[in-house]
Amino acid sequence: MLISLHAVAEKVGPWDLDALKKTVPPMKWVREDQPIRSLLYEGEQFQGKRTEVFAFYASPVTLGAAQPGGKFPGVVLIHGGGGTAFADWVYLWAKRGYAAIAMDLSGSRPPDPEFDEKGVARGNGHRADSRVRLENGGPNHGHPEKFDSIGGEVSDDWPFHAVSSVMRAHTLLRSFSEVDAQNTAVTGISWGGYTTCLVASLDDRFKAAVPVYGCGFLHEGESVQKPSIDKLGERAADWVREYDPSSHLGRCRVPMLFVNGTNDVHYVLDSYMKSYRLVPGEKRIRVEVKMAHGHQAGWAPGEIGRFIDSKCRGGEALPVVGKPVVEGGRVVVQCASGVPLEKAELHYTVDVGPRAKREWQTVAASVEGLRVVAPAPPVEANTWYVSVRDARGAMVSSEVEIRAQ
Repeated sequence: MLISLHAVAEKVGPWDLDALKKTVPPMKWVREDQPIRSLLYEGEQFQGKRTEVFAFYASPVTLGAAQPGGKFPGVVLIHGGGGTAFADWVYLWAKRGYAAIAMDLSGSRPPDPEFDEKGVARGNGHRADSRVRLENGGPNHGHPEKFDSIGGEVSDDWPFHAVSSVMRAHTLLRSFSEVDAQNTAVTGISWGGYTTCLVASLDDRFKAAVPVYGCGFLHEGESVQKPSIDKLGERAADWVREYDPSSHLGRCRVPMLFVNGTNDVHYVLDSYMKSYRLVPGEKRIRVEVKMAHGHQAGWAPGEIGRFIDSKCRGGEALPVVGKPVVEGGRVVVQCASGVPLEKAELHYTVDVGPRAKREWQTVAASVEGLRVVAPAPPVEANTWYVSVRDARGAMVSSEVEIRAQ
């Protein structure tokens, strides 16, 4: 008997990955007469009705920096809590030579951008009261939609819509004639970093992913999201299974750069390192002592662009920092780098209590070619790591060592 073999649709959690990857969502331009264009594209159904997602789009061509006919790598930009599609973020990436798309994940749209006398975009969407709810918008970006809706239909779950809207935007971006569809990346900030962790685990078309702050294991430790998850009671396990990145990062094969601060209250270092270690593929990490938390602070690190450049346009890779080894009263770290290393430091804390309130100490380390040597952290240090900077000023870190406290 002959058996006809048909490809089985790839479905992970509530997401139909085949449909999200292969179906270009219907879209329409809202405004095409500015360097940063605006558009609406079709989202998932919400409350039994079709939805639209607002996005800004720009490229070197729309900015007037390149002639039509060329192709550019693409980048998808995911805002965090209280955010929207940021025109100035799209502008920054278009100036870097990318075709960039940033969508609003709260069913709203920001005002049109303005431009100064030099043509630099001024984002007008940073104030929440400047945004307008879309007539056919999806769920709001609030705690009830992010947590309380779990159970029953998935169409009222914000995480379901967020991941779907990002993957739809990616598929749409890849369909544009000026986009090099084989070289695209994604980066997101805070809740956008959380969403980046999910998307990078589900969408293998990306060549690079950079979650800033956001991570998984939100149901553990000092996570500020833990109380909301705990309140779900018997449904908490369902939320973690479907929507916590810890349930998905183990399948991620997209190269990732994790970016966070030592004292971040929203995405605590313990959960961050657990998330980092789950990723089986290529990864880097950049931990900054007391890095500020915010959208502009989150897109500022130059390493984000350098990492994505290295995967999408042949740029020089960031250094690889090996696992620190403590031997003979010192820490030794072996590195790999195509750019000379110029500076290294050991960072540690002996404080206890809430992560966000701990003070950190920094000690200079010596750079010996591709080897870093630092004094061993004191025995009372409960958390420590080594950072290195190359000749470009690009900083990356070792894994953060967390001792029992």
